[in-house]
Amino acid sequence: MLTAPPELQSRMTLEAATSRLRHSPDPRVRCYSSRFADLMEMRAAAPVVAAYLDRHEGWFRRCAAPMSVRQLGDNGYALTLGRFGNFGFEVEPTIGLELLPQRRGIYDIVTVPVAATTPGSGAGQTELKLEELYDVEFNASLELGENTHELCTEVRWQLDLSVWIRLPGVINLLPESLVQSSGEHLLRQIVRQISRRLTWKVQEDFHASHGLECPPRKRAQF
Repeated sequence: MLTAPPELQSRMTLEAATSRLRHSPDPRVRCYSSRFADLMEMRAAAPVVAAYLDRHEGWFRRCAAPMSVRQLGDNGYALTLGRFGNFGFEVEPTIGLELLPQRRGIYDIVTVPVAATTPGSGAGQTELKLEELYDVEFNASLELGENTHELCTEVRWQLDLSVWIRLPGVINLLPESLVQSSGEHLLRQIVRQISRRLTWKVQEDFHASHGLECPPRKRAQF
């Protein structure tokens, strides 16, 4: 009888757990979703910016700080986002992100499973407690475009983000509209903080590493 390797078994188990959470009929499971878009101005030609973005093993870890980052293979990272809470219930989500190779100036970042192991457990033994409480789907796209008038490269990005959380049963005593709106408002606040900080730090890191003056900060477009 053929069996999958431990790494694949762990991935399959995690995917099954998150799928159950996303499609669970449990009224305690809430989904919060938002879409965001922004623009980074890079004062260099597109091939120079592309070469920088291609070497994500350097800038991603530096620019994500102080968020915790650990490597997942050649193109993936496990990123701890910080505290996410609603009505006194908090989790600290860790999501796996894979930075796909560029496609003609377009970069995609997608969610990948993260295998969490408990202290003393063997490789591939997965702790599912947190995965049964929350799930995150992160889909982002960055596209390079040259602004010939300004002699710079504009990096336009957009993000589709969904978070599923299994809340305490007492939440069902509150009005549905209040639970949903408060969760979505909190999600927007968190992503504004993370995305704007990350956007600025990528701009700053790129220009500093190339000896260029960094553009001034701009107000977020969301």
